[in-house]
Amino acid sequence: MLPELAPYGPIAVTFLFALLVVVGMLALNHWLGPHRGGKVKGEPFECGSPPSGNPHRRFSVKYYLVAIFFIVFDVEAVFLYPWAVSYKDFMRDAEFGWVAMGEMFLFLGILAFGLMYVWRRKALEWD
Repeated sequence: MLPELAPYGPIAVTFLFALLVVVGMLALNHWLGPHRGGKVKGEPFECGSPPSGNPHRRFSVKYYLVAIFFIVFDVEAVFLYPWAVSYKDFMRDAEFGWVAMGEMFLFLGILAFGLMYVWRRKALEWD
């Protein structure tokens, strides 16, 4: 083994062990598991009710827009927590503390502008 790769040896062994465990469990399930099939097993699960309608129907674009907006504003919260935790450290340096505060207000302002834009365009309404 190359000396510069020696620190990665335990990681490679761990990945190899995990791969062997997964392959072994899948093989045991295939060999020892039950092999019962049938018409009912092949149908989609609908809580005991017969399937109703086409499972490949189209969803409204608004559904996806709301999901994207949720992700965007959820990421905002994810960025706010580490900044708030380390803000005390930022304020120790008087010059950098105000820069960090300004950057966070700029970030929040851009997101608030985006929220106002989405709100005025009525993208969050389910009509």
